[in-house]
Amino acid sequence: MQQTHTYLITGAASGIGAGIAAQLAEAGRHIIVSDLNLEAAEAVAEKIRADGGSAEAVVLDVTSDASVAAALAAISRPVDVLVNNAGLQHVSPLEDFPIEKWDFLIQVMLVGVARLTRAVLPGMRERGFGRIVNIGSIHALVASPYKSAYVAAKHGLVGFSKVIALETADTDITINTVCPSYVKTPLVDKQIADQARTRGIPEAEVINQIMLKPMPKGVFIEIDELAGVTAFLSSPAARNMTGQTLVLDGGWTVQ
Repeated sequence: MQQTHTYLITGAASGIGAGIAAQLAEAGRHIIVSDLNLEAAEAVAEKIRADGGSAEAVVLDVTSDASVAAALAAISRPVDVLVNNAGLQHVSPLEDFPIEKWDFLIQVMLVGVARLTRAVLPGMRERGFGRIVNIGSIHALVASPYKSAYVAAKHGLVGFSKVIALETADTDITINTVCPSYVKTPLVDKQIADQARTRGIPEAEVINQIMLKPMPKGVFIEIDELAGVTAFLSSPAARNMTGQTLVLDGGWTVQ
């Protein structure tokens, strides 16, 4: 049964979402690549199919009830595993943080998660099986300056997951939150280059002194770690693991 699970991944047209999609597809899962950018989502799905996997793409705006309903109506199979991955960042002191942008981050990363989870739960209950995996962040547990909206949303995600774990405890549905520190993606590669240029220091110094310094292990989190944890959380071995926070941070939060 595990090999035939259908995974709906949000924000899957690039970065972490696309990486998880590709790796889960390699293991035989059917992947629904969802994103605001349908063309980019189609490209990810096409690559999965070209590599021998099973995938389809759908446009999805997690801030819209109508978009969520349309996406769930358009897909070919029921959702067994929902991976709430869509996210964005804005860095600014609170006094200068546009309140519309603050609200938008919350809408995408917290309200959007609730909206989509709410939409898939009835079908999961009807089929007697469901797994919800939230891609959180180290910032669900600790804070950094100038990221008030992001940190608030990710902290809220942990509390949301605990509540839904209790609400779904009467059936074979689980919900958990995976919290990685820096993940090696093209977006982070660009950040490294930009910071090196702005600060006038080598890229290696940006990596070691700014990004990886809080992590005793001193290495980036890799996509295969996130894909592996997601696969584990949807496996029979994790059927009694719910409402939990799984931290992949190289030891950041044990200090």
